[in-house]
Amino acid sequence: MRNNTQRNLNLPLIFAGLLVLAVTIYLGYRISVSDRRLIPISVIAMIAGAIFEGKRLSDRWSTVLWIALGAFIFSFFAFIPGKREHHYNLENHIAMFPYWFIVSFAIASIINQEGKVIPKLTEGITLLQSIAILYWVLDYGFFDTNSVFLKILMVIGLIYASYSVFHAFTYATLSRTSRLRLSVWSSIIMMLFAIDNIYRVYQNEQIENTADITHGLYIGLQFFLLGVSSIYIIQNFIMLIGFLPSQGRFFNAQYFQDFRELQSSHLDRYSDKQVNILQAFFCVLFTGTIFGLNYHYQVLPRHLAIWIVFVTFPFIMAFYEAATYRGNYR
Repeated sequence: MRNNTQRNLNLPLIFAGLLVLAVTIYLGYRISVSDRRLIPISVIAMIAGAIFEGKRLSDRWSTVLWIALGAFIFSFFAFIPGKREHHYNLENHIAMFPYWFIVSFAIASIINQEGKVIPKLTEGITLLQSIAILYWVLDYGFFDTNSVFLKILMVIGLIYASYSVFHAFTYATLSRTSRLRLSVWSSIIMMLFAIDNIYRVYQNEQIENTADITHGLYIGLQFFLLGVSSIYIIQNFIMLIGFLPSQGRFFNAQYFQDFRELQSSHLDRYSDKQVNILQAFFCVLFTGTIFGLNYHYQVLPRHLAIWIVFVTFPFIMAFYEAATYRGNYR
């Protein structure tokens, strides 16, 4: 009896799997025969970046693969006709499919990490982000602006950057208010970088059109890092958009309930552990050197320099902590 029940449950899953496989093969065929470049190499590089970061956040490849499979299946919603779409164009929907996958994968990764929070923010991370935003503003030349509005924004930003530096270099208690301020400040910085990064990356030509492999790898690296950042872009968007009122929750009871829940999420994702002052000093030295050299010599575009530092610095700190730990126990 149990075997029959199990067989009856498996049949729909097998049928669904075969259907997904058949549709995937058909889509692959349409991509191969199309005159358009429906899925450029740059988009594949973005997907690789998102999966790379998903693996870094997760301990197991099996988890990443299950998330990727779920995101892949969910991405078939990309083929639902739009309300304003007068003539259904399958190729347009195929071109949107990878972006649905990246967004679905990022959201699923965030949900999978709920409780751990992606990433657990610390004083060191907000210090790194504050140094990066100061470099970003300086390299853009905003300090020379005549706009009163921009000057006000920069003063506010400088206050918050100083606040993050103060917490990184002192053992002042990380109260609920402090963690909330630093978490919101982190989200604002990351959203600014996200908007700038997306715009700058898509100013590049397609990798397939590049004249040499070196330039193609350079463009591919930018798209890869954009994929890496996609999880954080979506997370920080969620962490900020909830503070804005909307239809049905315009400063009413529902809005204030959501507001309190969002505050709690900000507090939960910010660690109350103090960062070692020596590590904070190393962060300033490392990032200051990289950004300073790039500002002077303009080796890389600012957005690429910032995201390279964001991706590499955690690995450098992990290596530093491991080396220090081994040194203490010799």
